[in-house]
Amino acid sequence: MVDRALAEGATALVRGRTLGNLVEPTVLSGLPADSPLLHQEIFGPVVLLVPFDGDEEAVRIANDTPYGLSGAVHTADAERGVNFAHRVETGMFHVNDSTVQDDPQVAFGGEKASGFSRLNGEATVEAFTTQKWISVQHGRTDFPF
Repeated sequence: MVDRALAEGATALVRGRTLGNLVEPTVLSGLPADSPLLHQEIFGPVVLLVPFDGDEEAVRIANDTPYGLSGAVHTADAERGVNFAHRVETGMFHVNDSTVQDDPQVAFGGEKASGFSRLNGEATVEAFTTQKWISVQHGRTDFPF
């Protein structure tokens, strides 16, 4: 995917090597707006730097993908970061932290093609549990009607 982006005109600010299954960090900029890499879910140390002009455009760019597992924003204004997080279509979002978080007490999962279910905490109990109401009456029931 990185080689394809470079062939399409992206610039490698940092170009890691691939050694077997090990991929070194890569930072790309200057990707064309129609680059397939901008619409992929990349599970590797690849960072795409995409310039934007204001929060509205940043949200549009972030949501312009069929995926939505996790996201992050770094800002001096935490309230602005939380407002931004509410508008990005992901299952998880982190303000002033990395996108890689997993806590067994907190629901983990994505949106769109990244999945619609959650793991961990109460979400796991709900995913593997079906509620059922069982009532037992001993004796005669007095109906109110």
